[in-house]
Amino acid sequence: MKRIILAGLLGFTVWACAQDSAPKPDAGNTSNAAHLEGESLNLGGISVTSPAAWQSQPPSSSMRKAQFVLPGQGGGGDAELVVFYFGAGNAGSVEMNLQRWRGQMKGAEGETTKGTVNGMPVTTLDVSGSYAASMGPMMQSGPEKSGYRMVASIVESPAGAYYFKLTGPQETVSHWKQTFDQFIASAKAS
Repeated sequence: MKRIILAGLLGFTVWACAQDSAPKPDAGNTSNAAHLEGESLNLGGISVTSPAAWQSQPPSSSMRKAQFVLPGQGGGGDAELVVFYFGAGNAGSVEMNLQRWRGQMKGAEGETTKGTVNGMPVTTLDVSGSYAASMGPMMQSGPEKSGYRMVASIVESPAGAYYFKLTGPQETVSHWKQTFDQFIASAKAS
């Protein structure tokens, strides 16, 4: 039952980035992190730099390591960025999680890219469509939200995978996409 719940919660964790702006293979990407004027955040097995413009919130569940609201842009509502960590080897394969996340976006159009950040493999999914996140113990689909975009990255650290999932109205996610890429590029094993 615990594995089913954990696997279902990963459905919340979709990672998306467009290929042209995905973290580049081990260019270090630390120069992108320097552009972030935020705070260093230690997530346990990795640390990241969170942008000052993102509004940090207390995590709403014990499965979440961090949670942010990204202010709405272009007439769109706010977006949400959530960081999940389930321990080493407890969350299924990267491909299994990507499939689950794609399933949360009806009419999904987008792509998956792979790279590395500071020596850690990163897989990023960037999809748009109608978003219906799985909810509750039986993982039922929630209400559908049209015109949404999901950008989600799985960073495979030495301590296990970290799941960074950004979802929200397309205009808002598009506005924050470069900052999200910089946030992922700032990831370092701690």
